[in-house]
Amino acid sequence: MEMQQKKGNRAIVIWLFTGVAMIIVQVLLGGITRLTGSGLSITEWKPILGALPPMNEAAWQAAFEKYQQIGQAKYINSHFTLSDFKWIYFWEWLHRNWARLIGIVFILPFVWFIIKKKIDRSMIVPMIMLLVLGALQGLIGWVMVKSGLNEENLYVSHIRLAIHFIAALGLLWYVLWFALKLTVPAGSIVQAPSLRKLSGWVLCMLVLQLIYGAFMAGLHAALAATTWPSINGFAVPPGMFSQGGFLEDATHNQITIQFIHRGLAYLLTILIAIWYLRSARLPQLATVRALALLTVLLQVFLGVLTVLNSDVKIPLGFALAHQFTGMALLMVMIWARFVTRR
Repeated sequence: MEMQQKKGNRAIVIWLFTGVAMIIVQVLLGGITRLTGSGLSITEWKPILGALPPMNEAAWQAAFEKYQQIGQAKYINSHFTLSDFKWIYFWEWLHRNWARLIGIVFILPFVWFIIKKKIDRSMIVPMIMLLVLGALQGLIGWVMVKSGLNEENLYVSHIRLAIHFIAALGLLWYVLWFALKLTVPAGSIVQAPSLRKLSGWVLCMLVLQLIYGAFMAGLHAALAATTWPSINGFAVPPGMFSQGGFLEDATHNQITIQFIHRGLAYLLTILIAIWYLRSARLPQLATVRALALLTVLLQVFLGVLTVLNSDVKIPLGFALAHQFTGMALLMVMIWARFVTRR
């Protein structure tokens, strides 16, 4: 599917980039929700009526009592007052409502563009697919939350969290690619098969790294080793293979997950440095190559700061900055892949 730039595309481009920005905010709100332990505060899924928070003290007390029935409230947050509950409820409520707002921002302009015949026919089916995927993302989020609404699980599964996170990044990728098709002029596209292949490998490794970032957040694995460059004084820390099998350790052992996350960061930095050097002969790529190198170095730096400042709990500011830069790196490499199309 190819779409040519048109004078009438300005509104569509603004719409798409607004969607990109809103998805980024939604992912960051998800990070806040996880790190503040807010994800299980709303124990019901009401797609329409749930847009409103409890409207009086009796309703707040009823919501609090429902939360107190699950394991997280009984065994971790048994000291919570109603005021404490309102704080975590706010973040989950905002996370869900921002998702609703994203749906409105996508659907209403899309219908208007169709009515006014401002949208390419080639975009209609892919945009409908995007709306379906967005709705599916909401369902994935609820399935994830529901898995923790019992007495056995004190938090939602980090595996489900990673699926939810990567699905959101898939939507980000999808919308950004459309926006690039409408904004990047043909003269900026270069024939560079080897660079395109290398950017593909970088993106594959980056997706794996982002999955491990979700594992780190889901298991609070930064707390397992708060030193750098060593991991608790070791290059290869002990205890990495104590869960009974490689797959189990690689997906559930905090120290193993941190070791893999750090290793992937170093490998990504090397690969992007190679991409940076190999793209030097192409002046069309000057901006994207500079951004790629700067972003990956900043990402590693913020990761180190997050680890070094993790004590009893993970510092929210550093963690969110690290997450945002990870998304920025993903977008830069998507851009790099786009401008080296065949």
